[in-house]
Amino acid sequence: MSTPHVVVVMGVAGTGKTTIGPLLAARLGVPYAEGDDFHPQASIDKMSAGVPLTDDDRRPWLDAIGAWADGRSGLGGVVSSSTLKRVYRDRLRAAAPRLVFVHLTGERALIEERMAHRRGHFMPTALLDSQFATLEPLQPDEAGVAVDVSGGPEEITRRAVAALERLSASGPAGG
Repeated sequence: MSTPHVVVVMGVAGTGKTTIGPLLAARLGVPYAEGDDFHPQASIDKMSAGVPLTDDDRRPWLDAIGAWADGRSGLGGVVSSSTLKRVYRDRLRAAAPRLVFVHLTGERALIEERMAHRRGHFMPTALLDSQFATLEPLQPDEAGVAVDVSGGPEEITRRAVAALERLSASGPAGG
């Protein structure tokens, strides 16, 4: 990508945002920020108890991510953030208009299997249904790409970089 963008690695829990995000940042030569680190403790406690967050719960989290992204404008960066709804992505773009999204996608069974094997994460598998119910995939007018999460982390990262390069070459929305 010619101009350093701030890339948001998005998707439902278990798609690999925390794995792919740092790999993508390293490939792009920019810093990485873990979106979960922007959650207030009250939200982490709520999710740990198996309670989905409300839009009100998400606003401070989205605003913190948006502020980080805005601070990286022109410098580039990668941040992981589920941003399942269009309104959440719009809120991030209001703070940092040139954001580009990488939507990690995959079959529910694969994602559930990966979630069942990860350790030390506050998001229980029980919330996966609410994640898929909430998900609004990227729309054609949103700068971003969808990347399938089948395969290993390096393969997924290569696909993401290639998709971002195609997006950047395709015109003003991505470049």
